[in-house]
Amino acid sequence: MPLSFTKHPSKQPLALYAAKISAGFPSPAEDHMDGKLDLNEHLIRRPAATYFVRVEGESMQGAGIFDGDLLIVDRGIQAKADDVVIAVVHGDLTVKRLTCNAHGWALSAANPSFADIPLTETGCEVWGVVAHSIRRHCNR
Repeated sequence: MPLSFTKHPSKQPLALYAAKISAGFPSPAEDHMDGKLDLNEHLIRRPAATYFVRVEGESMQGAGIFDGDLLIVDRGIQAKADDVVIAVVHGDLTVKRLTCNAHGWALSAANPSFADIPLTETGCEVWGVVAHSIRRHCNR
């Protein structure tokens, strides 16, 4: 699976509206622009340590990560228990939650159909912590 690394993300300021969007009852729309928003400033803290991967599979649905989502991964964050990480296990990339239990460290799926992957001294390397996920809601 190819990884996309970026040293200098391009700036693309987009309109940011000050009005909050109701997720309950509709409220009157405000046509009040609050300024410009550059998603790089909000999603990428360490450009030289950031890469993107696209999810394939169902193992992380319980964590809100679905097939086709785009993950923003930061290699500059030290992984700790309960972080969602990208790891290489025997040459294959996977996205799982880093967990620690009575048997030691493991990579755990957020779907009960998938077993934990125990971490051993060899054959596994964490390639970064998932900082954000992006999901497409409209297929047009």
